[in-house]
Amino acid sequence: MELIISLLSGAVGGNVAGGLLKKYDLGLVMNSVVGILGGGLGGSVLSMLGADGVAEAAASGGMDIGSILGSVASGGVGGGVVMVVVGVIKQALAK
Repeated sequence: MELIISLLSGAVGGNVAGGLLKKYDLGLVMNSVVGILGGGLGGSVLSMLGADGVAEAAASGGMDIGSILGSVASGGVGGGVVMVVVGVIKQALAK
């Protein structure tokens, strides 16, 4: 469940970042795809940085509001960051 939340919020984060930063916008579909990848990476990085309690709560079936919000935040931020990085790389290659 945590992974699904991170992936969905990553797609939203990628599209929000694309909407706010038109310079790096990749289009609706690519923002979503790259955001989904970033959302998965964001959740993984969060668990590597010591937020294992969130993953353990999810594994034990104890998804509380804190762990859900943590998944949404990490997925959304991860999706937005990866979308901007891909947009910067795309612009650099176009020159």
